[in-house]
Amino acid sequence: MKPGHVNPDHARYELHRVWVVEATLKEGTSHIYKRRTFYVDEDSWMIVVADKYDARDELWRVAEMHSINFYNVPMTYPTLEVHHDLQSGRYIAMGLRNEEPKMYEAIKRTGGDFTPSGLRGAGMR
Repeated sequence: MKPGHVNPDHARYELHRVWVVEATLKEGTSHIYKRRTFYVDEDSWMIVVADKYDARDELWRVAEMHSINFYNVPMTYPTLEVHHDLQSGRYIAMGLRNEEPKMYEAIKRTGGDFTPSGLRGAGMR
């Protein structure tokens, strides 16, 4: 981490296809954001970047989601979430997990786990 931003020497950015979702505040309602733009990764369907606009329709905050691919599971999972406040110059980083030895372990499943009786046995009331 660096003052004001994530250390770019340890972050990886690459071009990737995203879906752009524009969200605007419904008339007659209130929220701290007038408008938001979400960038949804086409492969994982995770929001990887979000632009947040204030009541003056000026860019106020930006959020980034850094993810990692767990090849042993297999899945993509968010690891670092960074929110920048462009007006105050502050940021917060959440989800720092780089010192955990192992985050996920694959669950062993069989075909019997997905039968009606197997699902009933796994269910809770």
